[in-house]
Amino acid sequence: MATYMDVHTGMKGVTEEQLREAHRADLAIEADEGVHFKQAWADPESGTVYCLSEAPSAAAVQRIHRRAGHPADEIHPVPLTIQ
Repeated sequence: MATYMDVHTGMKGVTEEQLREAHRADLAIEADEGVHFKQAWADPESGTVYCLSEAPSAAAVQRIHRRAGHPADEIHPVPLTIQ
């Protein structure tokens, strides 16, 4: 499985609870596409939200986000990771 970072814009003023709700919506259906959403971050001031996932493809990530009601504006593969 590959790792992806996706970006959502236009979510100015997003609250922690709204971010949790969106993440839960993704988690509820992620298995349908073989996706696993690992973590999400948000900047309420800019309205930018980032999601980290493992998935078979960027298209699979986008399908889950669309079904959950918040399609990504960008999806980037993350082929190299260090910890």
